[in-house]
Amino acid sequence: MTSLRSSFTAGVLFAVLLTPVQAATTCENLTSLALPDTTITLAQPVAAGAFTVPAGRGGRGGDPNAAFKDLPAFCRVAATLKPTSDSDIKFEIWLPASGWNGKLEANGNGGWTGSITPATLAAGVQRGYAAAMTDTGHEGGSASFALGHPEKLIDFGYRAVHEMTVKSKAIIAAYYGDAPKLSYWNGCSAGGRQALKEAQRYPEDFNGIVAGSPGINWTGRSTQAVWIAQANHKDEASTIPPAKFPVIHNAALEACDAADGVKDGIIEDPTRCKFDPQVLECKGPDGPACLTTPQVETARRIYASVTNPRTKEEIFPGHEPGSELGWNTMAGPQPLGLGLDLFKFIVFKDPNWDYRTFNFDSDMALTLKADGGVMNALDPNLKAFIAHGGKIVQYHGWSDPQISPLSSVRYYNTVLDTLGGASKVTDSYRLFMVPGMAHCGGGEGTSNFDMLSAVEQWVEAKKAPDQIPASRVRDGKVDRTRPLCPYPQVAKYKGTGSIDDAANFSCKLP
Repeated sequence: MTSLRSSFTAGVLFAVLLTPVQAATTCENLTSLALPDTTITLAQPVAAGAFTVPAGRGGRGGDPNAAFKDLPAFCRVAATLKPTSDSDIKFEIWLPASGWNGKLEANGNGGWTGSITPATLAAGVQRGYAAAMTDTGHEGGSASFALGHPEKLIDFGYRAVHEMTVKSKAIIAAYYGDAPKLSYWNGCSAGGRQALKEAQRYPEDFNGIVAGSPGINWTGRSTQAVWIAQANHKDEASTIPPAKFPVIHNAALEACDAADGVKDGIIEDPTRCKFDPQVLECKGPDGPACLTTPQVETARRIYASVTNPRTKEEIFPGHEPGSELGWNTMAGPQPLGLGLDLFKFIVFKDPNWDYRTFNFDSDMALTLKADGGVMNALDPNLKAFIAHGGKIVQYHGWSDPQISPLSSVRYYNTVLDTLGGASKVTDSYRLFMVPGMAHCGGGEGTSNFDMLSAVEQWVEAKKAPDQIPASRVRDGKVDRTRPLCPYPQVAKYKGTGSIDDAANFSCKLP
């Protein structure tokens, strides 16, 4: 019933968008715009540089409004969507008062977060976009909203994003007198999951998609959080003190850094790295520069894929060598709360659930049943998205300590297998692995790049991204540039010149 209703709503609005162009309306008049299941709660002109952050949404420290001083004038629209009786989806769309580029940019979220980030919308407006973002139907960063509310879980999983997209296009058409000529999605982490879910489930919503470090295997990542926590907190002897993470990292670099022909503090392709933390095993008493035998086993567990102990089937791939500086995410004093929330509020429906009780055989079937395809975005059939000319740029940091980078590689290869090989996919979908990058940014690698411009060029100028320029910034200055290469290519040093200059590297197969 819900899917029929959504299809009806989308059909009505699609028809609206295909009617002859109407005269543009004023910002204030948008409050009277009638859209199915929608209440527009705010339509307010904002003068250039006049935006102030609503209470509770200003971030930490400093002047919360400093980032908006150079923001051009725009129309701020807020709306509430209720596609079901238990839905309460908030979203905002910011529409440039002048200089609109004719396009929509929809933006993703992180974790379980139910919030709309003004800085994200502002960045879109600065680029000339009408920029939209949703709270996915709830407030806060916990999955507690899902307990006893299956419709809210569907809103979070995919419905809120789709509804926001359809209604945003209608609001744009009303305000400017014309529908957006192109629509883009831009998100990382949960936003990357949302990106691929859109391509899979609503292939005509977007022309171009940026899917960063995507949590496409939502249940797998949560299971890995339990896998690592059970190992790290098995007993006091098994726990690796965070002070030893850099020791393990340095040992991994010593083993693998130079394998690509350049010793630069980065492991270019960790899958070609053969590193066993046993090289750090203490020869005598425990010390700050070595690992005890139980700690070696814990480290091995972090690198290992999560597997079903009975069937030996892989549930989720392990972390890669080079990720150790971020191990506090999952192997810190407390387990990853983002992961445990899935089991507390959705699988076992018990806020007091103890992760130590999880059984990697019998409990996995229950976990997948509880997801029911709502959150996981693992469908490899992108045929419909590709058929309408859609383009996807996906990226993932090889040193990601929160979502295993191999989950992106696995998905990409599955898409190739499903659609008939690289020749059928490379003109529409490319994956860029970022050596040394942590989760959605940071780390030791060249983690500054512009994926949105890359997908724009692909969609609008038919210029496929054969490589993407990237840089590393330290102390406010660029100290290294490198090309990011479409997987499975890697950046190869040409043999002469500075290893910090992208001009001295080229993209080649390993």
